Amino acid sequence: MAERMPLHGMFVVEIGHSLAGPFCGMILADLGATVLKVESTGKGDHARDWGPPFHGEAAVLFHAVNRGKRSATLDLRDPAQAAALRALILERADVVLQNLKVGTLDAVGLGAAELTAAKPSLVFCNLGAFGRSGPRREAPGYDPLIQAFSGFMAMLGNPGDAPSRVPVAINDIGTGIWGALGVLAALVRRKDTGRGGVVDVSLFETALAWMTIPASDYMASGELPQRLGSGVGNIVPYQAWDLADGRLLIAAGNDLLFGKLCRVLHLDALAADPRFATNGGRVANRWELIALLADVIRTRQVAELTTALQQAGVPCGPVNTVDVALADPQTEALGIVQTLPDGPRTIALPLSLDGQRPPVSGPAPRLGEHQDMLKDFAR
Repeated sequence: MAERMPLHGMFVVEIGHSLAGPFCGMILADLGATVLKVESTGKGDHARDWGPPFHGEAAVLFHAVNRGKRSATLDLRDPAQAAALRALILERADVVLQNLKVGTLDAVGLGAAELTAAKPSLVFCNLGAFGRSGPRREAPGYDPLIQAFSGFMAMLGNPGDAPSRVPVAINDIGTGIWGALGVLAALVRRKDTGRGGVVDVSLFETALAWMTIPASDYMASGELPQRLGSGVGNIVPYQAWDLADGRLLIAAGNDLLFGKLCRVLHLDALAADPRFATNGGRVANRWELIALLADVIRTRQVAELTTALQQAGVPCGPVNTVDVALADPQTEALGIVQTLPDGPRTIALPLSLDGQRPPVSGPAPRLGEHQDMLKDFAR
């Protein structure tokens, strides 16, 4: 982009590893901040070894979520090294991100309360597992564990299936996004007040936020969410279907679209049937309606039915594999797949500013590549 990125001039210190904290730091880096990634001495961030695939000495996963950062190594148990990091933060940092075990930074004088007292303009973001209060506040947490604990897994799959998980680290990534959102909100407030503050986010809170709709439905009705495969609890028909030569997702999200779907399928009587005339009725009679539709849909060809539905204005689309989705002309037109300098291809930020997508901010750093950023603060 020709113009400076929104966070140009901001200095962020990222203390942590794995995924949630680094994903948050990646967002801020792509938006223009200078992000110093502080890694443990030895092997550094665990995610450097989370492969294959690898690119050079680090896993592709590490490159994807640590692009554009600087790296310095540090042993927090060494008082002199911890003091150097503290001095750097107090002198230069606008933001600190951390996702270490609860209490780790407090024990070495780098906790949120101590640093924000010493530097009131500092924004300090804790990215944790279960949150900063409650009986599980000190418990470790990883995405599969949080998906299981939160009720997420119990909802996934088809009726009768064993619990399964979303096959991406949705709570880690979501927590990184919420962390970045909280940091940006605190920075906006700082412009008016001069005060930074403490942002707390966690994987468990993120999981509960993803479940806002099914959780609210349960608390209102007392009925647990069902496993619905590709379907959803509040709308029918709104799922993938087996056709004669493949699968197709059909999203008839209101009464008008349901009527159009029925006409395409030559099932006009269903649209007028009192059991199915409204979405509430269709949800109440879900399985009976799905069986009636499936009998007809499975006789149609994907290309033919797709064309007919599109002409009728009924949203539908293929059930793609990743390779097909990445190769689609729509993906190419968006320019969201980008190549890191001397690195692998990855996914850029899913937003544009004034019509321009922020480019990936640079390569992922080699371990300790920017160690000199700490040397001026060493005693």
